[in-house]
Amino acid sequence: MRYLLVFSRAVDGLNAWIGRGLGWVAVVLVILGVINVLGRYIGAQIGMQLSSNALLEAQTQAFNLIFLLGAAWLLARDGHIRVDILYSTLRQRVRLWIDIIGHAFFLIPFCVLMLWVSWDYAMRSWRRMEISPNPDGLPLYPIKTVILIAFALLLLQALSEIIKRVGVLRGHDVEGLDGGRE
Repeated sequence: MRYLLVFSRAVDGLNAWIGRGLGWVAVVLVILGVINVLGRYIGAQIGMQLSSNALLEAQTQAFNLIFLLGAAWLLARDGHIRVDILYSTLRQRVRLWIDIIGHAFFLIPFCVLMLWVSWDYAMRSWRRMEISPNPDGLPLYPIKTVILIAFALLLLQALSEIIKRVGVLRGHDVEGLDGGRE
């Protein structure tokens, strides 16, 4: 169990590091949004095109990064939405079992399915070196690859969450089970 908990801490650490990095992606997202809005409105006033498809697509891809890669970080922090009406009233042991069953029978199979489905989708994009059909559009194969990375990270985090909950059920003092809030 000790080695599994070390693995769990490593996965938690990786996703925490990615989560902190996504904070900077959010800053870039806001800056791109401001540039796009200013370019559109100032350009309309002076009769010139000051925005570009590349900037608009960069903004969309920045959002995609946050959404996709943030899912595992959010799971580690117990931040995903759940119907908490009954869950919060249950004993800790029951809540731990609900989480274990939910992760093992729903989240992990979903991640495996998405990895399987997304693999060919991303590989086809790489083989064609796919770019956006819009003028000045950005390459699409990197963001399609992020889909695979995101579901792999979510799968690892689901395993980490199961390990932590089993550790608590077995009497271990487990870090990060309170949602990892700092």
